[in-house]
Amino acid sequence: MFPYNGVLLVVDPEVNSDQVLSGLDESELIRMAAEDPAQFKPLYEKWMPPVYRYFYHRVGSVQEAEELTSQVFLAVCEGLPRYRHRGYFAAWLFSIARRRAAEYFRKRPSPVPLEAVDPADPEPDLLAQAAREEDIRRLRELIRALPEKDQELIRLRFVSGLTYGEIAPLIRRNKEAVRKRLSRLLVRLQNQLEEKDE
Repeated sequence: MFPYNGVLLVVDPEVNSDQVLSGLDESELIRMAAEDPAQFKPLYEKWMPPVYRYFYHRVGSVQEAEELTSQVFLAVCEGLPRYRHRGYFAAWLFSIARRRAAEYFRKRPSPVPLEAVDPADPEPDLLAQAAREEDIRRLRELIRALPEKDQELIRLRFVSGLTYGEIAPLIRRNKEAVRKRLSRLLVRLQNQLEEKDE
């Protein structure tokens, strides 16, 4: 269930999204969902995890991330009939998410830094875990020093899992420019990590 135009929609449980996703391309899924909101489930299931991760890493709160994610999908569901698919659905979706994040931070305190959110991935080997934690701590310091636009690029690519092609329209660059910018950013971070090791 999810809210739509002030009511809760029950997504048709007979719609097996795995079957739908495997047989249709994204443009067909968008068309189906625009015509019938009950067919929104496959798109929601595909894009909810990256949108949620994006918000969780921005706000650092499960409840706030869930709320912001639901707001985005409500806006998507309402806007889908007017959306014209030209191969940039992820860009459209994340432009809505980024606007919601901007609205959130205009009304609330500053965002949680990218490096402040710990992934829950404990390692059984304490020595390896300690070394990994030290590397992560140093990487977080370096990320914290990056300009916000570079942190946002890292969020979109590594937290939300967007492709270069999906990021490109969001930041108004072409796919190759995004790939190069991110590659240079990662090389710079790697070099800075190695300098601190010496």
